[in-house]
Amino acid sequence: MDDEPLLGDRAEYFRLLPEEDELEAFQDESEPPSQAENSAHDLELWLIYRIPRLRRILDFLQGPKPSRALQEPSPLLQFNWNSFRHSRHISFESLTIHRTRTLTSPLILAFLIPIYVICISVLSRAQSFEVPPENSLGCTATYWPATNACGLDGQYCVRPGDADGLTVDFKCPAQCASVFLHNPRTVGDQQVVFEPLIVGGGDEEHTYRGDSFICAAALQAGIISNSRGGCGTVHLVENFTGFIPHTSHGLSSIGFPTSFPLALRLSDSTQFGKCADLRNDVLVLNVLVSALLFMVLRPRPIVLYWCLVCIGFWHVTLFSQPRAYPPDLAGAFGTFLPALFVCYAFWRVAMRFVLPVFATKMPLEGAVLYLGPYWVTVLNNMTLDRLPIDRLIMSDIVARPGGLVTLFAAVICVVSIVVNQMRVIRKTGWLPYYLGWYAVGGLLTIGLALLPTLNLRIHHYVFAMMLIPGTAFPTRLSAVYQGFLLGLFLNGVAAWGFDPILQTAAELRRDAPLGSELPSFLTNSTNYDPSIPWLEQRISWSLPDSGGWDGFSLLIDDVERYVGDGLAYGLGTLDAALPHFFRLAATKGGRTGDFTMPATLWPNGTWVDPLPGPS
Repeated sequence: MDDEPLLGDRAEYFRLLPEEDELEAFQDESEPPSQAENSAHDLELWLIYRIPRLRRILDFLQGPKPSRALQEPSPLLQFNWNSFRHSRHISFESLTIHRTRTLTSPLILAFLIPIYVICISVLSRAQSFEVPPENSLGCTATYWPATNACGLDGQYCVRPGDADGLTVDFKCPAQCASVFLHNPRTVGDQQVVFEPLIVGGGDEEHTYRGDSFICAAALQAGIISNSRGGCGTVHLVENFTGFIPHTSHGLSSIGFPTSFPLALRLSDSTQFGKCADLRNDVLVLNVLVSALLFMVLRPRPIVLYWCLVCIGFWHVTLFSQPRAYPPDLAGAFGTFLPALFVCYAFWRVAMRFVLPVFATKMPLEGAVLYLGPYWVTVLNNMTLDRLPIDRLIMSDIVARPGGLVTLFAAVICVVSIVVNQMRVIRKTGWLPYYLGWYAVGGLLTIGLALLPTLNLRIHHYVFAMMLIPGTAFPTRLSAVYQGFLLGLFLNGVAAWGFDPILQTAAELRRDAPLGSELPSFLTNSTNYDPSIPWLEQRISWSLPDSGGWDGFSLLIDDVERYVGDGLAYGLGTLDAALPHFFRLAATKGGRTGDFTMPATLWPNGTWVDPLPGPS
């Protein structure tokens, strides 16, 4: 028969069949295997026989035979001295465990937990709830939003005579110097990106344009500090002309040579008494508490784990990266309960196999291995977010200096870690099991990425959920990975919630251009005639060829000055002695498309055509 193996090959075929002891064990079972199980086994044997390379790959993936459990690591902090007559052994881990044994009583922990919760509550109140909510600003708070959000002539942001001389007290959080624009913002004929939006401040009274980030401007003016935040007072000014660039306290602003309807000046006088941001003080407290839990109090590993979960989540929510100012406690509790469920899954699939080894036998070493990377990622906004790949969006990575290099280095690092962890898992014989589940997850991810009208975005917390199951092996590196990934998960859900992994283009775009068709200026550098009297000067434009657009929005000096279906605008109301910047967008049914890059008209009559593309 053609399908029958040759005699020389049969030996290899029968070598793959169960050994005699396996057959005896098989015969002793009360229930024989089902037909499906026999068919699956026969199919496996047939594939292995037909594809020898596949057999070798499967043998390699299954690891050494018999598979063996990993040995628990031995403490590093133990030393032996041998001399001619004496030998001495010192174990700092055993010494610590022995000296602190009386402090490990559950009653002591039960007494200290309420005290800690009360301290955090008092510090949170002083941090965020002593100042009225309307006076607590975020790092990007401003009086004038982008493009035409303030409406025609800025009517939604400032009314003539209402703002001039108005004063408003404010409180800013710490670390606003590192909060910047992710998408370009056009100011006159310049664009600001990957730095805080600050316009002006170089005159004697430190006058800033109304759309400047208030807290960043206060930092530059020296009203508040970056490490402690602070309070101040905003003095609003109407129709200021000539914003001068300035550099101070590590921040630089850009200039704006013409007029703007709203400006602001800052002073350090304020009616508020508690203005310092306490996040650094609370960080020191929480680091000490987590270290004491590991090294001194040493509760049961599962209790220690839940303490780390709660400390990290509420530190982010209340202090290091709140979603709003003051913190949104209702939203935080809405996220906290499902986060606890996910963390319980982490415990079941991975943490319970590693954390007890270090928490009970090596508390000093365990504190270093877990808490170091744990706090690095809990404070993700101050650590990993500083890398130019924080949003993991290719447009951001390409645009930011060093983005591609950092991404390449990160990929190499992650691949190296994964390969090493696979090597560890292979020793235990569990590698095929893990590869199977990760293959299923990879296929599902590919399927999600191919859904129409939606974009796949892997958030912080998703990375942790994907990778933590692969750390369920008692090694030092697994302890480091678990601390790192647990902190990353807590930071992601506490700061942003369980954002969906499938998002629309509009959700990912934020304030970036829509990609819509752009109108075009008919007035250009070749046909603009400066000899025409200023009161008779007009600029004109045309609609895009398609798209069903029915009108226009015209920004002059970054303020909407015209909305309608006209094709020209007279310049007689503008100051001929100042430069002017024109940006145009098509409208349809009240919806505004992208604005063009600015066309510039200088006082000497020079017209500079806009660059291609949206602003």
